[in-house]
Amino acid sequence: MQLQNSIAIITGASKGLGAEISAALVQEGAIVYGIARGRENLEKLQVQLGSNFIPVPLDISDRQAVNNWVSDAFDTKTPQILINNAGIGAFARIDEMDAELWDQMLKVNLSGVYNITAPIVSKMRTDNKLSYIINIGSILGVTTRSEGAAYSVTKYGIQGFSESLMKELRGDRIKVTCLNTGSIETDFFENSGIQYHANMLQPKALAETIIFLLKTPDNFLIDELRIRPLDSRNPNK
Repeated sequence: MQLQNSIAIITGASKGLGAEISAALVQEGAIVYGIARGRENLEKLQVQLGSNFIPVPLDISDRQAVNNWVSDAFDTKTPQILINNAGIGAFARIDEMDAELWDQMLKVNLSGVYNITAPIVSKMRTDNKLSYIINIGSILGVTTRSEGAAYSVTKYGIQGFSESLMKELRGDRIKVTCLNTGSIETDFFENSGIQYHANMLQPKALAETIIFLLKTPDNFLIDELRIRPLDSRNPNK
């Protein structure tokens, strides 16, 4: 895929992995619409990245707001790239899990992905150009851990959503990849109960991997990619 002047949408763009993906795409010459709930961090990122980064303060769990934005922003143009990166996580014993947190994870991690993907796919299909959707999943979408039931429910859902979407859209020249990662060195893990170690995956390196995926030959389809730290048990290696 040609990234120069392509239009990309990234959810959860204001920090961590989303910010690094935004920076990598802008460096490649793409026009990036960065979505997050908070305006302040998005505007700070725009100062760093320049006018090719367009801040979009938006709650992807609000379906009507998402539909309105897509209709307004892409009335006369069509995005070629959608990266579903936004997500929240809470970890606790199932009998101690806060019910509101459970509902919020389902709304953001699953319904939010549907809310943005459905109208964007409609645009991509009409445009009939090579397009790419990357869903950021998790290793906890292919395996589990204690006290991770709520988060795993959403990430197993993303895995199934991605595989079904890939089969549905490949005939429309829309690639779909589910990127399942191990622990990434971001503030996501501050409340996860996962112990920090020196071999955690780096957001910048993952952003470079996503650029690699986007640049694979047009007839390549990588439907799932798993990336883990090489050795999380021996942090000094």
